Amino acid sequence: MKDLLTLALSAIVSHKLRSFLSTLGIAIGVGSVVLLTSIGEGTRQFMIDQFTQFGTNIIAVHPGRAQTVGIPGMLGGTTHPLTLEDALAISRLPQVDTAVPMAMASARVEAGELGRSVFVFGVTSDVPSVFKFEVRQGTFWAENDARQGGQTAVLGPKVKRELFGDANALGQFVRIAGTRFRVVGVLESKGQMVGFDLDDTVYLPIATAMKIFNLEEVSEIDASFLPSYQPEEVEAAIRTLMIERHGEEDVTITNQQAMLDTFDNVMGIVTTGIAGIAAISILVGAVGILTMMWIAVGERTSEIGLMRSIGATRRQVRWIFLVEAGALSTLGGAIGLVGALAICQLLRDLVPGMPVRTPIVFALLAIAASLATGVLSGVLPAQRAARLDPIESLRAE
Repeated sequence: MKDLLTLALSAIVSHKLRSFLSTLGIAIGVGSVVLLTSIGEGTRQFMIDQFTQFGTNIIAVHPGRAQTVGIPGMLGGTTHPLTLEDALAISRLPQVDTAVPMAMASARVEAGELGRSVFVFGVTSDVPSVFKFEVRQGTFWAENDARQGGQTAVLGPKVKRELFGDANALGQFVRIAGTRFRVVGVLESKGQMVGFDLDDTVYLPIATAMKIFNLEEVSEIDASFLPSYQPEEVEAAIRTLMIERHGEEDVTITNQQAMLDTFDNVMGIVTTGIAGIAAISILVGAVGILTMMWIAVGERTSEIGLMRSIGATRRQVRWIFLVEAGALSTLGGAIGLVGALAICQLLRDLVPGMPVRTPIVFALLAIAASLATGVLSGVLPAQRAARLDPIESLRAE
């Protein structure tokens, strides 16, 4: 095998231009596949991380069935709106740990002469445990009946910074939609989720939020369930409860884990499709290697005849060309892989936070695929070389 590699490498070095052209197609193909699949895998992992930062044991209940037409709760999507009582009933299910009703509106938040428009969420004091929020300063309002409300507010870190700067916001007052609230807490930074800035938000007791925004129903109910239950069991229990309360199935229940699994499958298919398209360039590179190796057999006819005359078998001649084709393709694959990794790193440096991820298995598969491509491309030329008559080959000189 050592002699075969020596012969193959010497043939590659002695024909630099031909070797370069042979490896170029494979390098471009492997580089394209690795780069595109890295972006696809990075995007998939980024989206999963975005959703799982709230945990995976959450089930969301929205008014209106997914099959209905229109906007739930506004244009006839459901005849029964979601209420605080629905949330309390869900929280009493044995499978459910905590249920948080949520109402959302956009409003101007003011502190002194400063103000800004942000999203305001009406929630209960259980929201940190459900969505894994951390309170940096102060706390959420004291636990009480969700129907009682209160004049307290918790600020996202960006809102706090814009309104109060470095000053302590705890105990200060803000005005939201013309109503005065006392700041009792500031959240830790949560970052963005699918373009939505979670730090640029304000949280109020839901009963108060519904009152000042003139809302008669909650927009959704998010329930965290106990780990001893499967998501499907909790879904079924909530669905049965809502049918009992509303007289029909008029809500949409979203299992976060099922949603993540579906998204994961979709992104996997998309990534595979992108890799398949990019793999066409590898096919072009394989045709290039086959063509170059076929020409090489014709150019080295006398060399083949000489090898056969001094005792080389057909099998050995075949292996010489297969090893040469495999070495060319693997070299091209390695160059393409290094180039793709360099571009990935450049993208990360130029666009901080860009989701680009190259698992080690991708790199190993790229090298293995390039080697297999080269060997397959070299089969026909190797067969042609092995079948040459040694005497006729020597006469070709």
